[in-house]
Order: sequence, then structure tokens, then C-alpha cells
Amino acid sequence: MTQSLSKPASLKNCSRHAAAMAALAFGLSFIAAPAAQAAPLKIGMTFQELNNPYFVTMQKALNDAAASIGATVVVTDAHHDVSKQVSDVEDMLQKKIDILLVNPTDSTGIQSAVTSAKKAGVVVVAVDANANGPVDSFVGSKNYDAGEMACDYLAKAIGGSGEVAILDGIPVVPILERVRGCKAALAKVPGIKVVDTQNGKQERATALSVTENMIQAHPNLKGVFSVNDGGSMGALSAIESSGKDIKLTSVDGAPEAIAAIQKPNSKFIETSAQFPADQVRIALGIALAKKWGANVPKTIPVDVKMIDKSNAKGFSW
Repeated sequence: MTQSLSKPASLKNCSRHAAAMAALAFGLSFIAAPAAQAAPLKIGMTFQELNNPYFVTMQKALNDAAASIGATVVVTDAHHDVSKQVSDVEDMLQKKIDILLVNPTDSTGIQSAVTSAKKAGVVVVAVDANANGPVDSFVGSKNYDAGEMACDYLAKAIGGSGEVAILDGIPVVPILERVRGCKAALAKVPGIKVVDTQNGKQERATALSVTENMIQAHPNLKGVFSVNDGGSMGALSAIESSGKDIKLTSVDGAPEAIAAIQKPNSKFIETSAQFPADQVRIALGIALAKKWGANVPKTIPVDVKMIDKSNAKGFSW
């Protein structure tokens, strides 16, 4: 049986959560077809890291969704080491997984593992960051939009003029796209000058040190864009310690960031929120549909949402 889910528009017109549920339900509708299958489905997911609330949220959503269909799950943490991630996938293939959800730490470096999985007859869906090679589909946030949204907000918050710094991160595609979107937004405002871009490695401690250095090097700094909320919390500490009126925007929508934005007179003014739980639910639904014969879209972009003090209360992943 072959059905088609080849147009992403079928998901675009739904809310994020409704789209996630629709995709998962669509995938579940195929479970009845292979009722005679002797063993439960085995799903493997390799994460670039699990030392991050964003990916922990994604893992929990995957476990819950898999449990609802009686599937087993194998999860690995690459610790941002592509060689380990490739090895982890090869181990999963030895365990005879049916579906591979891959969150690559290096989109190019993971290609050999993706190719091996496809040769083994495994459905491969990339999540959050795309992977090179024969992936069946990719589900991820609109990262360019996230960076553009955050830096447009930042530009307006500082009155359209002044010096801005970018707290960069590990050079994976989502981070590169956020920076590209940010720079595009700032380039539209002639009064703003990007005076520094440094790598905070998306970690609080490193970001704290890097932001302190940027503030010291640029005493007239008025704004900072951080590529993720983990790094932004370190940047916020540096800004608060400086006593300066430096505005901060970011990407993710992490609980700690949401709480910080709501504090009185917070320098942390906005985060472009992603939806990790919905991403992995959509990815699993698409993978199930592909497993049982559907035509699926090659890419499913997931919207981001601007969160500031006006709507932070009650927001969660």
C-alpha cells in the first residue's frame, strides 16, 4: 500500500502541536497493516548531545511516543564527537533497528553512517539538523527565521543604533543558519554595527567568559545575540555583572531562559522558541509512514515563536 504525504503544506496549515499529532497519527495509521509482524518496532536515535534540556525534552517525547505504539527505543549521546556518533549508529544497525532518527553533530561526517543504514533497509529521518546522505526526510526548526527574529527584536530594542556582538556556537547547520539570519536582520538597520563575533560553544561557563571579554573590548556595546539559551544564561551573568544596559536575545525557549525573561528589568528580552517535542513526534510519524509505504516530504520545516515578557508566562516546550 502506497499513500502520499509528499506536500509539506499538509502540515503547514496546522498549529505546531496539531501538525505533530497529525504526523504521528498518520504514521500510526500504518501500524495496522503489518499486524503479523513478530517483533515490536525498534527505533534508534542518536543525539549530538544530551547535556542540554532541549535534547532531553526531545528524548522524553520520543520515549513517550514510542511507548504508545509498543516500540522499543535505543538512544545514544555523541558528545559532539562525530566518530563516536558513526560508531553508535553502526552498533544500532547490529541491533537491527527499523528506524533511525539522527540528530547529527556533523552533517557531513555522519554521511557514511546514513548510507550504511539505508543499505540495511532502515528508514532514516534527520531531526533538528539535517544530515548528508540518503535521508528519507528532515524535520527541523526554521533556524534562519529564529536568528532573524531575535536580531530584528534586538535592533528595535536598542533603538536602531549602536554596537552589537554575536555569541556564536559550534559550527553545525542550525547554528550557522541562526547567525546568518541574525546578520541579515541587523544589516537592514544602518545604525547598527556588529563589532564582535565569538564562539561561546553554547555552554554557560564558556559564554560567560567570552561575553565578559566582549564587554571589556567594546565598552559601548548595546546588544548581544546568543545562538542558544544555554550560552545566553552565561552571557546574562556577564551582562548583569558589568552593570551596563546591554540587551540580550537568543534562540531556544528553554525553561531557564523563559524564567529569566520574566524577571523585572531583565536584560534578557527575547528568545525565538523552538519546539523539540513536536519535532521528534513529527519525525517519528513521518518515519512510520515511510516504513509502511507512504511517500513523505523530504523536508518539514517547523515554525519558531517569538517569546518576550508579554507572552513568556505559561510558555513551555
